[in-house]
Amino acid sequence: MNRSRRTRAADQVAEAVSDTAELLEILFERARDASPRPLSVSQVRAVVALDRYEGLNLRTLAELLGSTPPLASRLCDRLEAVGFVERLPHSRNRRELVLRLSDSGRAYLQDLRARRRESLHGVLAALTAEERDALATGLRAFQAAANRDLTEDDNHAAGL
Repeated sequence: MNRSRRTRAADQVAEAVSDTAELLEILFERARDASPRPLSVSQVRAVVALDRYEGLNLRTLAELLGSTPPLASRLCDRLEAVGFVERLPHSRNRRELVLRLSDSGRAYLQDLRARRRESLHGVLAALTAEERDALATGLRAFQAAANRDLTEDDNHAAGL
């Protein structure tokens, strides 16, 4: 396959993934809004980051979110006010605080993820078993590649 065909094929796949991501955003937005205590998209991103990386400091969370420490601090103030985030003293540096997802925050995230999966069930039910298998195989490969890329970016942002 020549280079222009590969580029064209890659562009088509990138377009399909982008279009699918937009549809997933709509489905996930509905699931988020159905919560008895809906969070903003930024707040959900912070909760997910704190679930993924326990014990971040504010600066690192801000970097992971592509934000600034003052904005991340206000975001954490709101999450702390609803009981989803705890600020705890750092074990080695008394002047620094670490952010931790509370049990309520974990429960919220677990419920959100369950609502998201439920919203996907209707769409997946419309596929044949073979289509679901092919989709699962492709998504696992995509997820592995994306996780490698994100881990590299996150480690860089966290100074690791």
